Amino acid sequence: MTALLTRSSAGGVGRAPQVSEPPSDREAALLGRPLPGDRLRALVVTVVLTAIGGFLRLFDLGVPTDKGTPVFDEKHYVPQAWQMLRNGGYEDNYGYELVVHPPLAKQLIAVGEWLFGYNGWGWRFSAAVAGALIVLLTVRIARRLTRSTLLGAIAGVLVICDGVLHLQSRMGMLDIFIALFVLAAFGCLLCDRDQVRERLATAVREGWIDSSPYGPRLGFRWWRFGAGVLLGLATAVKWSGAYWVIAFGLLCVAFDIAARRTAGVRRPWVGALRQDLLPAAWAIGVVSVLVYLGSWWAWFASETATDRHYVEMEGVGDGPFGFVPAALRSLFLYTTNVLDFHSNLSTPEGDPHPWESKPWTWPMGLRPMLYYFESGENVTGCGETECVSATMLVGTPAMWWLALPVLGWGLWRAVFRADWRYAAVLVGYFAGLLPWFTNLDRQMYFFYATPLAPFLVLGLTLVLGQVLGARGNSERRGTGLLAVSLYVGLVVANFVWLWPILVGEPITYDRWQAELWLPSWR
Repeated sequence: MTALLTRSSAGGVGRAPQVSEPPSDREAALLGRPLPGDRLRALVVTVVLTAIGGFLRLFDLGVPTDKGTPVFDEKHYVPQAWQMLRNGGYEDNYGYELVVHPPLAKQLIAVGEWLFGYNGWGWRFSAAVAGALIVLLTVRIARRLTRSTLLGAIAGVLVICDGVLHLQSRMGMLDIFIALFVLAAFGCLLCDRDQVRERLATAVREGWIDSSPYGPRLGFRWWRFGAGVLLGLATAVKWSGAYWVIAFGLLCVAFDIAARRTAGVRRPWVGALRQDLLPAAWAIGVVSVLVYLGSWWAWFASETATDRHYVEMEGVGDGPFGFVPAALRSLFLYTTNVLDFHSNLSTPEGDPHPWESKPWTWPMGLRPMLYYFESGENVTGCGETECVSATMLVGTPAMWWLALPVLGWGLWRAVFRADWRYAAVLVGYFAGLLPWFTNLDRQMYFFYATPLAPFLVLGLTLVLGQVLGARGNSERRGTGLLAVSLYVGLVVANFVWLWPILVGEPITYDRWQAELWLPSWR
């Protein structure tokens, strides 16, 4: 009778309470530290920081403009978004042939123009929303990486105070959207990693982990599928999103190999290749391609979109790919023409673009970009007869000038301490940086580094977590908390100092000169 009442299988009313056994070493290694139990506090922190970030990005969003028109590269994308709004989702800019990126980000800009009209608020609203969502995602991702709500909050403050993300969230340009989708895909991969380890821990606990030398199949993985969708959306913003498709696909398989090895699978490498590689290639590779093609829906449905009938217009023969529909071949040829344009967009010798930069300057933000500048009697409000109004894309030095030490420390931790958190963040960072070194002759600009900023913040947060220390040693924790608080305060103060040149606030000429800290900023 006692055995009947204490049996662990499903039974009737009156069973004795089941005493759960402590997890085995393999289970504990798989599950690692649990997420904090303060879900309500974490939700409040996330909402508050997202609201603050959203308010700062929306504040006086319609300023500045060039006499009511877009500024800098907004002049390309804002009119194209307006064309999309007029045409039902596609561009027909035959006169200039400047349609050089996929359609998604311009369609998102068009949503703001539909809501607010053809003005600064209209063409920047969607970017500001994307910037606020980046704050939300950074808080949640940092909390999952560090298993600390406090460090998640610190990451949120840092990402709010980054000058690059702030200004790009206030511009009708494309790069803030690719940063959003790449970061969201990274978050999905972290959730997938945790889910895979929970499933393997169940297999260990229930004793069927060794049913195959390759380990068990893990079922459908929605988080991995979501990462593929988001990477497809990133590529539908700019083709550079394909770099993260490759990098995150490899990262996902690496997570799977490590999980199977930790679970005690006899042949973890072969097991991951047999059980996980093809599903990962489908979920991240094929799905992202399908989502990317789907982003061209309006182009496919139109008759007058740019190069929609390229095959017919240019008399391209069928060749070996004649079985492919003409619309797909037109899109392929249109894309290769644009990519050729990008790759050969080199700087004329002796006549460089005044704000061009190369990728080795991006980690520390050594060559920022001046988006807007107005001075003289037309600018008022600074308390003097002549004022300056400017917006400059500059990374907050208190963070960006630490990029090289953070990357170096992260590499050391990843290689010599097998710290997967640093390794994952470095994959996201370097996928956005290293590919640009393959063609140094072409024109490049600092705003290409926008997707690097959230990963820099995550790397800084991991370092701050180590400075903070564990809870066990109260004296060590107190000293660490003081150091972290002073650093976060320095970042906030630095952001406040940069504020006028991030939003175009009228300042004196002397204050403008004081904002230019390095000769390369001029």
